[in-house]
Amino acid sequence: MRLTPPKKWVFWTSVILVVLGLVGKFVNVPFLTDYAYWFVVVGYILLAAGNYLKGF
Repeated sequence: MRLTPPKKWVFWTSVILVVLGLVGKFVNVPFLTDYAYWFVVVGYILLAAGNYLKGF
């Protein structure tokens, strides 16, 4: 299986989601704190999909 680099928008979207998840973990923000774990999970899944799927 060949990995391909993700597109820029996929990379930056995943980075933003992970950062939001980390902020929600350490700072009490009403919506982010409740779903901090899921922000991080979705960010990493998006990044993995960008690596595995060609053209994504």
